[in-house]
Amino acid sequence: MEQKLKEILVNLKDAGCADSDLKKAEHLYQNDDMKDLILFLRRCRCSRMEELRESQRKVDCLDYLIRQTKTEL
Repeated sequence: MEQKLKEILVNLKDAGCADSDLKKAEHLYQNDDMKDLILFLRRCRCSRMEELRESQRKVDCLDYLIRQTKTEL
């Protein structure tokens, strides 16, 4: 396996991507389809950003509860 492909797959795995995503990235890379690989990586990034926003919303809810509870002390 080429070093660059290995780096891509390790990074996708570290980013929490599914095995199916790793296989798709590998397929695109091996077929020298860099344009579609970049689009695919951008979609993966968007998914991670959505997860981040959802986590932030949950933290915001907890922060609100903490503030509300503090005012009742």
